[in-house]
Amino acid sequence: MAIKVHLSRIMGEKRLKISELSEMTGLHRNGLTKLYYEKTDGVKFETLEKLCRTLNCSVGELIEFTEDDKE
Repeated sequence: MAIKVHLSRIMGEKRLKISELSEMTGLHRNGLTKLYYEKTDGVKFETLEKLCRTLNCSVGELIEFTEDDKE
């Protein structure tokens, strides 16, 4: 099982840069970059809330739980 983060797709649709999203949310660029490239091992609820409010999306649109082909 895997968790897929759709931050890069959503940001692309809205034509946002990581630096712009950082400014809009108050979240650190390094953390956003890790989420953008799906290199993070966890995320705080507060971060999810800020991203969803700013990007006008739901948690389900931002993060998806999928079956992993490797199993």
